[in-house]
Amino acid sequence: MDYYLQILTNVGIFITLTLSLNLINGYCGQFSLGHAGFWGVGAYASAIYGVYFALPIDPTLNMIIAVLVGFSAAALCGLLIGIPCLRLKGDYLAIATIGFSEILRIIIMNTESIGGPRGFTNIPKWTNAWWVWGLALITTIFMLNLKRSAFGRAIISIREDEIAAETMGINLFRYKLFAFIIGAGIAGIAGALVAYDQQFLHPNNFSFMWSVSILVMVILGGQGSVTGSIVGAVILTILPEILKLIGSDISTWRVSIYAALMIILMLTRPQGIFGPHELFEKKRLQKGSV
Repeated sequence: MDYYLQILTNVGIFITLTLSLNLINGYCGQFSLGHAGFWGVGAYASAIYGVYFALPIDPTLNMIIAVLVGFSAAALCGLLIGIPCLRLKGDYLAIATIGFSEILRIIIMNTESIGGPRGFTNIPKWTNAWWVWGLALITTIFMLNLKRSAFGRAIISIREDEIAAETMGINLFRYKLFAFIIGAGIAGIAGALVAYDQQFLHPNNFSFMWSVSILVMVILGGQGSVTGSIVGAVILTILPEILKLIGSDISTWRVSIYAALMIILMLTRPQGIFGPHELFEKKRLQKGSV
């Protein structure tokens, strides 16, 4: 039972994390490949609060503060990274965000007060399934409302055509930067959830490969789709566990099977499962067209 509950918790955390990257890559169209860095900053910053500065109050209140700390630290890093990087485009932006992510990870690895290469331990157990899924639900509602708002339509217009958006009076840099900061901050919330669930953090848990994995979840579901991000996170979090349960022989091939499934999907449906659409929006369109 504990095993399945842990899988359920991981799914909820990755839903929040995937939605945060979808805001940057899917809504705004900025190709960021350093998202695991913001995840790690949020995790370590919130864990520092819990280990060194936790107040003698109810754990629920401490968890609220820890989540706010994780959000603020990651959002601040998003601001510092976004100011120079968001003037770049395409592959240059991706390379710059990878570099900043690795710099953050190396700084963490060389900071002895938070465990350095040994990892950060003695983190209290404040996270549970209610916290994980409650924050995943709040993030989902926020993203859906953001998509329908004037701000959401502005950043989506930037994704579709920057020149046209700028002609309409949209400040490209300001909107890109705000989306980057909020996306990084939400990743920091996911980091706080991981820290107080696993009670142990290691710099390698926030490496470049995790940034790729989160990006694949976004692409699988469909960039710009909240529903797609949720489905992508669920599939790619549960699939490795299913392959483990099937048998040890198949489990050794799970990475190859995972890659083959992704190649098939990209060949047959490159826009992802949902594309930029939402599940209920598609139903309304179909009903209206009859």
